[in-house]
Amino acid sequence: MPDDLHEQPTVAAAPLTPSPVPRRDFLMRAGALTLAIPGAGAMFAACTTQEAPDASGAAGGPAQGDAQPLGPRPGHEMTDSMGVAGTSGALPANAPAYHRYDPALPPLSRERTLRLSWRATEAPIRISEDRVVNGWTFENDIPGPIVHCRVGDTVEFTLTNEGNIPHSMDFHAAQVDPKVAFRSVVKGQSVTFRFQPKHAGAFMYHCGTAPVLMHIGSGMYGAICVSPREPLPAAKDFVLVQSEYYFGNTIDGVLQFDYQKMLGTFPDVVCFNGRPSQYIRDPIRVKVGDRVRFWVVAAGPNHGSAFHLVGEQFDRVYLGSPPQNFIQGVQTFAVPAGGGMVFECVCDVPGEFPFVNHSFGHGEKGSVGILVVEP
Repeated sequence: MPDDLHEQPTVAAAPLTPSPVPRRDFLMRAGALTLAIPGAGAMFAACTTQEAPDASGAAGGPAQGDAQPLGPRPGHEMTDSMGVAGTSGALPANAPAYHRYDPALPPLSRERTLRLSWRATEAPIRISEDRVVNGWTFENDIPGPIVHCRVGDTVEFTLTNEGNIPHSMDFHAAQVDPKVAFRSVVKGQSVTFRFQPKHAGAFMYHCGTAPVLMHIGSGMYGAICVSPREPLPAAKDFVLVQSEYYFGNTIDGVLQFDYQKMLGTFPDVVCFNGRPSQYIRDPIRVKVGDRVRFWVVAAGPNHGSAFHLVGEQFDRVYLGSPPQNFIQGVQTFAVPAGGGMVFECVCDVPGEFPFVNHSFGHGEKGSVGILVVEP
């Protein structure tokens, strides 16, 4: 146990000015310690008041390249109360490469008709260095691609099923007959439908084939962001889709998903954009003075997100269709499962600002990242 845990608080005549612990190191250390003693990581990290010098002799902890990500380190397993391992074990020889999911909102097309032709696939997806899952996907990734359009644009969507079981598509931004448009198709078949979004905002899409819980829980979800007719103020726009993983058995190094655990609603991992803690390893970066806009979707399948930006407040949270219906000066706001919300702030202060699901039982499981505001 670290020596500083045994130190007793002292009363000093003058106020102490301990060196600050960098936020990223704090979060990484908290996650690592939680593996050994559940619930204690953050408490232990908070007990540290003096950061050890780095190799150059300056305070601030280990060099960035030596930092350990929040969550399991190689050789460790994160298990839930049911004893199911959160690592894949020996990865398959043909394991797909890990990649960071790009959170940037794609630019709008100049065309007013957006033609999308996607595949429903069943494929292994690497969600961390030591985890490969048996994903059900749109376009071979979890989440599926980010869609960006305007109110009144026409979205022409075609889904071709390349999987072994029926799949479908349900766009929450659409107003169509779901029995016709959102119908399931079997392997080799396609379905095409069109819609024009009526309202701006952050919307979920997902497979709507029964049992929907299993299809969303296996990775078939994503975000469609609908901009208003009149452009919003210029901003750095990022999309965060929160979701959960419920792990079952491992077959040939690939984690399978467990439907009974999904019904029990106790996830092994909760994360943004399909990969736990990926934006701690590789943060989102902006500049001082930038307006930052988060399009946040809670894909569930069971839990929402208490979205919070540490060290900041949101200047605006849009409760409905931007640019109307906003509230100001918000610390945390709940995005329900199946819902979406748009959050804005102007970054006036440089530093590292964690964004997190403030339901910390879920935050500790991977729904956390860093917004770096550079001078």
